[in-house]
Amino acid sequence: MITDEQQSLLEQYLREVLQKNEELNLTTITSFEAARMLHLEDSLLALPEVLAAPEGVLVDLGSGGGFPGVPLAVATRRETTLVDSRKKKMDAIAAILEACGINGVQTCAMRVEELALDQPEQYAVATARALSTLPVLLELAAPLLLRGGKLIAYKGPECADEIDAAAQLESKLGMRQTSIRRACLSDGATERTIVVYEKYASPQVKLPRRPGVAQKRPYA
Repeated sequence: MITDEQQSLLEQYLREVLQKNEELNLTTITSFEAARMLHLEDSLLALPEVLAAPEGVLVDLGSGGGFPGVPLAVATRRETTLVDSRKKKMDAIAAILEACGINGVQTCAMRVEELALDQPEQYAVATARALSTLPVLLELAAPLLLRGGKLIAYKGPECADEIDAAAQLESKLGMRQTSIRRACLSDGATERTIVVYEKYASPQVKLPRRPGVAQKRPYA
């Protein structure tokens, strides 16, 4: 799926993240082999969905250590914005990206809701991994996405309740589910569910709400 050169670059990036992790909490995973599977391999699981999405900028919501945004950016050469509210993390990731010579990826230290106010409907793809529940992700992504843009959410194997809850909000938020794909990582045990939604209409409610409201009082 990716070239040897891209794999080498991603492993260099991962090593830099793990080294920086010794002084700044970028990831809870400290073993390179575990991180290669749980960060790089896991991030690239949604590569088919990203390749099938409309052309345009990808925004990685709650990016943290740059996953899945950086691996997807390297693999697709798609312009990418990593957004996370923790400025120290984003500054560290920006420095690592520069050190590795990874171009076309910018960092943004703000809340997702703030980015939606600043750059509404500017993104073709939004990704989210281990950030929040699907109903909350739909609300956060909707004001960021262009019409026809895709939200690609990484979930564990037990997400049926979240999918059902999100289905109740689709018309309100102008989002509709287009695919669900289940996959397993190379250890044969770690299961993932990739859920994709498309923005098909403007939300029926005013978005974004104030930062943090979606998580505290999600739409029912």
